[in-house]
Amino acid sequence: MILREYEQDKFAIADVLRSASALSEPSAHNWQQRARDLFIRLAEDRFNLAVVGQFNRGKTSLMNAIIGTDRLPVGIIPLTSVITTVSYDTSERVILEFYERRLAQEIPIDSLRRYVTQDGNPANVRGIRTADIKLRAEILRRGFFFVDTPGLGSAIVENTRTTEAFLPEADAFLVVTSYESPMSEEEIKICRHVAASGKLIFVVINKQDVVTQTDRDVALSFVRNQLQEVFGESTPPVFSVSARDGLEAKLNHNSSRLAASGIPSLEDALVNYLLTEKRGQFLRHMCHRTSEVIRALPPSLQTRALIDQLAELATQVAGRDRADYEEKARTPTCAEAPTLRQLRSCEICAHINDALWDFECKYQYELSASRDVQRDFVESGGLCSFHTWQYHSIASSYGICAAYPPFLDHLAAHLRAHSETPPDSAVEHTLSLRRHCILCNVRNEAESRAITALANDLSNQPASTLTSLSAICMPHLALLTSILNNRALVRRLINHQAGLLERLSEEMRRFTLKRDATRRNLETKEELTASQRALLLLAGHRNVFGSDSRPSTSGFVPTKDTAP
Repeated sequence: MILREYEQDKFAIADVLRSASALSEPSAHNWQQRARDLFIRLAEDRFNLAVVGQFNRGKTSLMNAIIGTDRLPVGIIPLTSVITTVSYDTSERVILEFYERRLAQEIPIDSLRRYVTQDGNPANVRGIRTADIKLRAEILRRGFFFVDTPGLGSAIVENTRTTEAFLPEADAFLVVTSYESPMSEEEIKICRHVAASGKLIFVVINKQDVVTQTDRDVALSFVRNQLQEVFGESTPPVFSVSARDGLEAKLNHNSSRLAASGIPSLEDALVNYLLTEKRGQFLRHMCHRTSEVIRALPPSLQTRALIDQLAELATQVAGRDRADYEEKARTPTCAEAPTLRQLRSCEICAHINDALWDFECKYQYELSASRDVQRDFVESGGLCSFHTWQYHSIASSYGICAAYPPFLDHLAAHLRAHSETPPDSAVEHTLSLRRHCILCNVRNEAESRAITALANDLSNQPASTLTSLSAICMPHLALLTSILNNRALVRRLINHQAGLLERLSEEMRRFTLKRDATRRNLETKEELTASQRALLLLAGHRNVFGSDSRPSTSGFVPTKDTAP
């Protein structure tokens, strides 16, 4: 099961539950509350990975390396007794929850040190219960919820107590030790706790970059022996990593150094567990619970069909195994994966809008003040209907009244001159004068320039251009692919677009699910704007494609420097 496949299965359960809700009676408040509880469970689904270990092991550095950011504060001073969580959101910020106060406080992430370090918040005098760091990282968007616990065994007794109190909330544990002094007494104690709970544990020895290979082998052997005494035959694997090297490699896009850091092997193990075990269990459990709720409705062919859908889905989930996961294509590489900055409106539409705006700002004044411009305006037949209202949106009433009388007089004279012809012919002949809308010309020229420039960039620098490429609306994608003669490049561009469409579909489904669950506080900016962005991607910007302005597929004329 890959991450997207899991998301689709979860959305399928929500679709069944939504269909069942439509069959319930409005007065069935108890049933509706049970259904809402299931929607909430689906919407809040997350994987709590508790990162524990003695202070100064590099736990926060390791999370930075996995997430691929340097935004989490690191330092050698023991942290206060504050649980720091890391979850996904479009906007980078921190939400503070307090013990004594109901209202949460939002702070910039750059201010976090003042609240969660011993220097800024000694012994947690501010009374902070949790600090939830919101970051834009793909691994977090897919459901990972990192929990950075206070360091064990520090001079601050509350730190160890806070960490131990949180342990029951975790789905799995990432125990971080280091090559400098591997496996402290406190870390062994945590391992015993996890062994008794039956939950999964990942053991990491950090800072491999500070020891020789010989010392590394000795430390690895020592840690494995310690774990075998605790776990017996179910001893968890041990991962040797350098969080520092891994983060630097990710930030600099150095794949060979990243592989040497050991971080990718750890990430694969975490994702594989999330997909093959944790989430498989969750999906099967939710199928069972949803079936029970539907059975509480009056029996009917519709409810029977919904229950059968859930049974089939549960069977499919149970049939997926590790081999199925490994055979499937993984998430697209960093160079071509859809990212947040790529979810803007079509950049070709944006270029056309900018060109139209710049031209109209100047033109609407000239049209009201220059007789020569007014004469040209009359001879060209004025503006098309669509651009007439665009012009109206930026021109003043005074400017319109100063600009349009010559044109209106010209139309009136033309109508009178043809008054002896059949009425419909006279009107049709007059309307035929409007065939040279100057704004349509500006639009088409701007479109030609933008598509030609993008085609050249894609041909000359395909990887970097795809990385920075925003969404391209479907009408402009058709024009762009029509002038690209490189079939491999067209295929990459189409796959890139397909990834964006799939991501938007996920955002829209999440938005719907969270609304069903009345969990609006969980909605991200991506989800709130998904409907608008989806329509922009499908149809282009409404200021570019109006009723009289159509995709110029047939009339598109590439500029002379169009990419071969």
